[in-house]
Order: sequence, then structure tokens, then C-alpha cells
Amino acid sequence: MACLPEDVRALALLLPEAVEGAHQGHPDFRVGGRIFATLWTDEARVVVKLTPEAQAHLLEAEPVVFEPVPGAWGARGWTSLDLDEAEEEILREALLSAWRIVAPPGLVARYEGLALDP
Repeated sequence: MACLPEDVRALALLLPEAVEGAHQGHPDFRVGGRIFATLWTDEARVVVKLTPEAQAHLLEAEPVVFEPVPGAWGARGWTSLDLDEAEEEILREALLSAWRIVAPPGLVARYEGLALDP
């Protein structure tokens, strides 16, 4: 079943110390003042911050769901997730991965076994 923008918001805000903000007119989700996901409601997609290695893994595993953001942003790991194609489990894993990459190391260490399971 496809995911909705409301799913992104609910799941992202379950993550420790995650807050909602705005970036270029789009809702975004931050931890430690850094963006880990940006929601594009009009395009039914969310952009997540991954490492290039994590991005490559997801692109190989789910090529219909994920694609790199064009240009240098994509080369640095920013990745689009198509909400119309994503199962909730894939969305949860992508948001949690992005949160772990962006969150301060001490916070990540405190939540080492964290699973994003509403």
C-alpha cells in the first residue's frame, strides 16, 4: 500500500529529538538542527539524507522506490523516495537511516537498538 505525507510526518516525528521545520516552502524534519528528510507533498515524495553507500544499497534493493536527487546533492547521498511506490516498512527504514546519519553521534549511541515501529 502506498504511503501518504501524513505517514512521513508521523514516522519522522517518532524519532528521538526530531522536530518539524520548513525548507524552501516544504516541510522538513531535523535532528540536532540538521535536516534528515524533506517532504514534497505535491510530488508525493520525501527526500532523505543518506551516505552514498546507503543510497547505492537502496537503489539496488528498491529501484522503483528510490532515485538519487539530480546533480551534486544526489552524489552526496540525498535520495528521493516515491511515496506512491513505497511500503511503510521501506519508508520507516529510510527515515531511520537518514536520522542515524544526521543525528549527533551521542544521540545515535543512546538509541543504538532503535526501531521505528509505531
